[in-house]
Amino acid sequence: MAESSYDVVIIGGGPGGYPAAIRGTQLGLKIAVVEKEKLGGICLHKGCIPTKALLESAEHLHYARDESESFGIIAPDVSFDYAKVLARKSHVIGQLHKGIQGLLKRNKIDVYFGTGSLTSPQSVHVASSDGGHDLRATNIIIATGSRPRSLPGLAIDGKAVISSDHALELTTLPDSAIILGAGAVGVEWASLLHDFGVSVTVVEVMPTLVPLEDADIGKELGRSFKRRGITVKTDAKLIVDSVKSAKDSVTVAIETQGKLESLQADKLLVAVGRAGNIEDLGLETVGVTAERGVIPVDGYGRTNVPHVYAIGDVAGGYLLAHKATAEGHAAVEHIAGEEAFPLDPTRVPRATYCRPEIASIGLTEQEASEQDKDVQIGRFPFAALGKALIKGQTEGFVKMICDAKTGEILGTHVIGPNATDIVAEMGLAQLLEATPLEVGLNMHPHPTLAEAIMEASWDVNRRAVHVFRRR
Repeated sequence: MAESSYDVVIIGGGPGGYPAAIRGTQLGLKIAVVEKEKLGGICLHKGCIPTKALLESAEHLHYARDESESFGIIAPDVSFDYAKVLARKSHVIGQLHKGIQGLLKRNKIDVYFGTGSLTSPQSVHVASSDGGHDLRATNIIIATGSRPRSLPGLAIDGKAVISSDHALELTTLPDSAIILGAGAVGVEWASLLHDFGVSVTVVEVMPTLVPLEDADIGKELGRSFKRRGITVKTDAKLIVDSVKSAKDSVTVAIETQGKLESLQADKLLVAVGRAGNIEDLGLETVGVTAERGVIPVDGYGRTNVPHVYAIGDVAGGYLLAHKATAEGHAAVEHIAGEEAFPLDPTRVPRATYCRPEIASIGLTEQEASEQDKDVQIGRFPFAALGKALIKGQTEGFVKMICDAKTGEILGTHVIGPNATDIVAEMGLAQLLEATPLEVGLNMHPHPTLAEAIMEASWDVNRRAVHVFRRR
């Protein structure tokens, strides 16, 4: 078995691994990528892209069926063809997949398809159907992503009890679904399934939906879901032993404020988080530390073993594609001896693509208070914004959290139309250490949804003119 040598071998070709490979080649490094399944990883094939493609179709259906008349568009008998919805999703994935394959080829990056594991801090074995490969590497980056997890004792059978991976494989929609967990994955599936006509019940053990977000965001989403007809059960604990699945249905019991309630549906979609893929990587062989399913790293992705890095979901923190990409850049730039910018967890934007969208960056109000900040808040509702009224999407608000003593912007939280797009401005503001006054002085074009950011920043200092505040 011939041995090949590289400056960097990256195990995993997802949104952490393949951008790191491309950036590494730009810096003159010889790079190889080891990929178990398909380039693009979970994000492209089982996560970010396919679910957002389905959400886009669901949103188009909602506006054509439920909102078009208010725009003067008469569209009777609106229906959908789920097979075509799935075909569009596959087309989007396929186009992006081809693009990634082409980029790695043009950058002369060697790709080995198979399962990679460390045999030393500077060597990787690739087990594959063609007999395998042994790779020498000056440095190794682990970027193997994550998978859906379940609760202890709750078996996911892929039939009545499913994960988000299984949900993507459904060729026909169920009539009803219980969604366990109201994080980003749970509320996105709740939103799209409901728009496609599925009767949805969301069960969340915490007091609000999207419990990692600011509490006001979770409360607003809960109100929106209830207005739409989605059943929301918060402060609700699943009794795992109660789960009974048959061929075409599942029954569960939940406990809410000491009372038991039985729920039945065609599917139970388990959306209680994800677990990093750190098994069978040879971590024990080379002495790489793993704690509670996560590989601890510093801001450059370095593990406790020299020459071994970890990025993305396996490194913990927010399990987000853009975070993995940023970590990959930091890792290869550090390896190349270039100026590298370590990841700052407070500047990782979060995005949830339910309807209405949710996006945030920085501290929640509770987190800021727990850090003894002198919290000062600016708010602006989309209902008072011209562009939101034009679009017919007036739910939600922008909430900006600042330190009254220093003027520092601590966090920004958005629920409403195009939230995931307009929050990026606040990432730049925090990077450049802008104050709310400076964000407000940045003129925003009118009419745009981004004006909600400007108005919220003015409201921090009670300068907003399009919302009334008692003085």
